[in-house]
Amino acid sequence: MLIGELAQQTGLTSQTIRFYERQGLLHPAARGANGYRSYDDSAAARIRFVRAGQAAGLSLVQIRGIVDLREHGQAPCTHVARLVEDELVEVRRRIADLEVLQTELEQLRERSRRLDPADCTDIEVCHILAGHD
Repeated sequence: MLIGELAQQTGLTSQTIRFYERQGLLHPAARGANGYRSYDDSAAARIRFVRAGQAAGLSLVQIRGIVDLREHGQAPCTHVARLVEDELVEVRRRIADLEVLQTELEQLRERSRRLDPADCTDIEVCHILAGHD
């Protein structure tokens, strides 16, 4: 299939497919006599894999590492399990950070309801934030 067909089938742009090729996430496409890229079904499967990795929070560099392991004859499952575990730890940390931020914003909201805008000074700029640490 041509790059446009692969793009339509996978929901990506042709530019993204060429980027994936340059990054080593896809094998270079065969070229016809006319110079057009020609892809087989394995390209679509690889793109689905890349998209699944991204959906799991993995970076393209991490996904490339997984692909490299497979292409060197190694089953990458242990490596992938470790990456997933690391990503889960990071997501839990970000959730905790967001919960702290949520509490802080709720306190600021309550503070904003109690304070009178007429009491703001030029020095404080806005006393909702100025009196909050």
